[in-house]
Amino acid sequence: MAKDNKVIEVKKDEDISKWYTDLMQKSELADYSDVSGCMVFRPDSYFMWEIIQQATDKKFKEIGLKNAYFPLFIPEKFLAKEEEHVEGFAPEVAWVTQAGDTELSERLAVRPTSETIMYPSYSKWIKSWRDLPLRINQWNNVVRWEFKHPVAFMRTREFLWNEGHTVFATKEEAEAEKDQIIDIYTDILKEYCCLYGVAGKKSEKEKFAGAEYTVSIEMFLPSGKAIQGPDFHHDGQNFAKAFDINFLDKEGKKEFAWQNTFAITTRVLGIMIMTHGDDKGLVLPPKIAPTQVVIIPIFREDSKETVLDECTKIADSLKDLRVFIDDRDSYSPGWKFNQAELKGTPIRIEIGPRDVENNQVVMVRRDKGEKQTVKIEDVKETVLKEIEDLETTLYDNSKKLFEESVVEVKDENELMKVIQDKKMALAPFCNQDDCEDWIKDKTGGATTRNISDKKPKGKCVQCDKDATCMVYVAKAY
Repeated sequence: MAKDNKVIEVKKDEDISKWYTDLMQKSELADYSDVSGCMVFRPDSYFMWEIIQQATDKKFKEIGLKNAYFPLFIPEKFLAKEEEHVEGFAPEVAWVTQAGDTELSERLAVRPTSETIMYPSYSKWIKSWRDLPLRINQWNNVVRWEFKHPVAFMRTREFLWNEGHTVFATKEEAEAEKDQIIDIYTDILKEYCCLYGVAGKKSEKEKFAGAEYTVSIEMFLPSGKAIQGPDFHHDGQNFAKAFDINFLDKEGKKEFAWQNTFAITTRVLGIMIMTHGDDKGLVLPPKIAPTQVVIIPIFREDSKETVLDECTKIADSLKDLRVFIDDRDSYSPGWKFNQAELKGTPIRIEIGPRDVENNQVVMVRRDKGEKQTVKIEDVKETVLKEIEDLETTLYDNSKKLFEESVVEVKDENELMKVIQDKKMALAPFCNQDDCEDWIKDKTGGATTRNISDKKPKGKCVQCDKDATCMVYVAKAY
């Protein structure tokens, strides 16, 4: 007998946190582990990450980045070299102090990020302008231990990401890389995750520890909170000076190098799932779905061979897609329909003996849930059309969610109301730490997200100074 269907017991619009946690486990994307704050990526979610990883990696290589790998462990003396960077990560560092029965002579940090293990090597490798640019990326895991409430994909003590670490001879060359990287991340979010976000500089207070400035892609969740996606950091010469990364320029003069760092993480999976999912389960963008089309045969024993033969022919016509014929005998068709919805499979095709006789199938698109009858000779064309339209619909919904959540404000009272309404304010801002602290304190934890390209108007939302920028403000997930 088939097992009971795994039903999402909490409605998304009633308690999105419980809905999300329930969905993660019942859709078999993630599982808890016995290590506090660390999760298990089950095959479907790891498949999705591989798709993102491979697509991003291809784009990186097209612009000249090369992959390498550096150690997981960082000697304490290295971690302490860049003060601002260390201060930013100190609460999150996990330390290794003993191997077997032997206490280590120097503590080793489990990498929270890899600047301090990579840059001593950079210092040895870079001697001349001819050695530049050096553009290295690595795909790895990192550990950051400072938080109390882990959430699968969104906030875990160990997560997966890329780390781009690039070095240039001039500031202009380094900063020119920003648009390349942000464009790649924006394309990945749109093309594979159907997610809309807005890129902009972080405030001085919110930038990456050790950077001159940070550019982030900010998104908005159905929970009424903002969340940071991929980001890019221009580190200037800060790390070059700390780690003695210098070179002789074309005139034989010694110069410090200019550096960037950038990353996309497994958090994007959580953002995608929370944004697109519904009360029935996942709603997966087709490019990232482990199964893009599920074919569910409906038959009795006397029609089994005929129906399965037609299923195989249809699957063969869709050979460029990831197709699964769900012919498992121990599950009813109804159970399989529900399972396909829970798993977020973009297209479901149902076919029984009468459909074979009539040369047709029943097709269901996951986000719409409506049945349509399609002639067998039109299946491929219809599937491709529905997949393309599904991608457009999901992206447009994500964009609409963001844009309808943004409210431009002029003063403190308007700011407070927007935050209380679980929306995102676009506020005039002087970009001073005191005013930023005031915003966080006054709103009960809302933070500046990033700076809009919109021209500032009037005075800062908090003080009497003229605004230097317009900044997005929201509570963060």
